Amino acid sequence: MSNQTSLAAASIAPDQKRRRKLILLTIACLLAALAYSLYWFFFARFHVDTDNAYVQGNVVQITSQVAGTVIAIDAHDTDNVKAGQVLVRLDPVDARVALDQAEAQLAQTVREVRATFATNKTLAATVEARQADVTRSETDSSRWRADFGRRQGLVDGGAVSVEELQHLQTSIANARSAQAAASADLAAAREQLAKNETMTEGTSVEAHPRVLAAAAKYREAWLAFKRSDIAAPVAGAVARRSVQVGQRIASGVPMMAIVPLDQLWVDANFKESQLASLRVGQPATLTADVYGQRTEYRGRIAGLGAGTGSAFSLLPAQNATGNWIKIVQRVPVRIVLDAAEVAAHPLRVGLSMEVRVDVHDQSGASVAEARPNEPATSTNIFSQLDQGADERVNAIVSANLGRRVALKRAG
Repeated sequence: MSNQTSLAAASIAPDQKRRRKLILLTIACLLAALAYSLYWFFFARFHVDTDNAYVQGNVVQITSQVAGTVIAIDAHDTDNVKAGQVLVRLDPVDARVALDQAEAQLAQTVREVRATFATNKTLAATVEARQADVTRSETDSSRWRADFGRRQGLVDGGAVSVEELQHLQTSIANARSAQAAASADLAAAREQLAKNETMTEGTSVEAHPRVLAAAAKYREAWLAFKRSDIAAPVAGAVARRSVQVGQRIASGVPMMAIVPLDQLWVDANFKESQLASLRVGQPATLTADVYGQRTEYRGRIAGLGAGTGSAFSLLPAQNATGNWIKIVQRVPVRIVLDAAEVAAHPLRVGLSMEVRVDVHDQSGASVAEARPNEPATSTNIFSQLDQGADERVNAIVSANLGRRVALKRAG
């Protein structure tokens, strides 16, 4: 009897243990579900994340504005360069010759225009001389007519011969011809003066259109000469250098690229089902695979893409075909980074990132608003190329004009 009791007790014990384990497992599952529910309610539902995110930046192509032969390369891949630093030097001989020719042409033009202004005085003196000739011919003609009138009445009395009177008529005709010729010469001299004055009216030698055109040609040659040194438009790291010494390059051919590493951002490709809660200005926390989870970056959403990645691909998907399969699309979302954090932990274009966006704030716009009328990025090194051109033009004009002047650009 005791053996049967002990066997029954032994068979009940495993059932109780199994039941206890099931109860504990159920409690654990309920606690886990509760914990996840609390986590989702207080945290997870206010955050969206993705690991499909990559560092992006401006890749500035370096090209030449003029054709030429490369004689020196002053920057290589991975070098950090400053804005305005010379990267590639072209052979400047041809540009130097063209600049000398433009300088000679400008000097010659100034002298020719000076001669045009001086011709006005010569032509004015000619007009005065022709006016004197006309006055003299009119006086002679009047004198001969007066003599003819006085002597005509003396022919009948025999005091003046008919032959003498005929000589007076001939003299009168000659005087009239001389008067007509002098008047024609005066008219021609006036026309010549008027023609020359149209070339100089309302202007000066230094402001004459021909001088300004020659000065513009000189500035053009100056720019071509200065552009033989190819400078960096922005500061950054050199990448993809392909140019070699001795290579003959044409204008517009890429030689290398510069990536401003202080102007990076992240393109996070969120699923289309995650876009509903994303707004411009929401904060984001990012980690880079290169530094691991211990280094975090703070950022904010700057804008949402206008379309999915597939819509802007080289070969967009043709979803209207019969063998269509639905694929979840992703939309690029731009996230700007904190500049101080990027400086402390530098990034490179193309690095992988993990992004988590806090979507508590839903007050922002779903697309970026229009920015003020200012460029997103800019450079001023090209506007500085002609800094010395104006001084040289003024020096050339002043030397050939005989007095100091300062030319003003048109417009």
